[in-house]
Amino acid sequence: MEWLFAPFGVSFVERALWGGLLVSGICALAGTWVVLRGMAFLGDAMSHGMLPGVALASLLGGNLFAGALASAVAMAFGVTALSRSRRLTDDTAIGLLFVGMLALGVIIVSRSESFAVDLTAFLFGDVLAVRPRDLVLLAAALGVAAVIALLGHRAFLALAFDPRKAATLGLRPRLAHGMLLALLTLAITASFHVVGTLLVFGLLIAPPAAAVLWARSVPLVMAGAALAGAASTVIGLLLSWHLRTAAGATIAVTAVALFFLSAAAARLRDRWAPATARPVRGLIEPEHAS
Repeated sequence: MEWLFAPFGVSFVERALWGGLLVSGICALAGTWVVLRGMAFLGDAMSHGMLPGVALASLLGGNLFAGALASAVAMAFGVTALSRSRRLTDDTAIGLLFVGMLALGVIIVSRSESFAVDLTAFLFGDVLAVRPRDLVLLAAALGVAAVIALLGHRAFLALAFDPRKAATLGLRPRLAHGMLLALLTLAITASFHVVGTLLVFGLLIAPPAAAVLWARSVPLVMAGAALAGAASTVIGLLLSWHLRTAAGATIAVTAVALFFLSAAAARLRDRWAPATARPVRGLIEPEHAS
């Protein structure tokens, strides 16, 4: 069993493990709503739309986290503002901002002498370079994310299944949508500089998508997503250690592979199990949204 435990006896791999576990928890809280509301494109756009702020902060010698946060907030406000137009669909607004922010980021990064290195670090991060202070930041972000998810749970639930009912119940859908964007922004900005946008987006989408095929309530989806993300981290780090592959990319691939395994198992269940044993349409039971 030395092959299983030996890698985690190395200090930087152990820190990478804790970093991945914390990111998995944050992404489970935010990613569940991203999957339930069909906001995957927004998550992808926001994760890559941080490039201008990160690039500018790097070029000026500033704080990368502050730059990422500024870009993510700008993306969130831009999407909210453009989505209010009746002539533009949400996808159009998100796509415009996605392309514009990404292109602007590439232009800024191209002014740097280390263009390729900077862009690679942005996309893939370096989970094996996680420092103790990064773990403190991720732990704090997980705590804040948990508070936002708890306070906004009822409004998020109504917004995900029936926005008109959310307004009828006085849950202020626009405020709830803003809180949800804040949760997504927090998850992405707190995690990207440690693990890169590829791993953030992978853990934001794949584990909740795998869990939603089995769970019958939102808390169970979050719990399942956290477990799937944790499993992806452990398995990915082990594969990376023994196969000598890039750790962040290996974790992301593992998360996607676990989703396909979950989808295949769910298909077999739907073929053989009684209809009453299945989550309705692969999502949450309607009565849980009331």
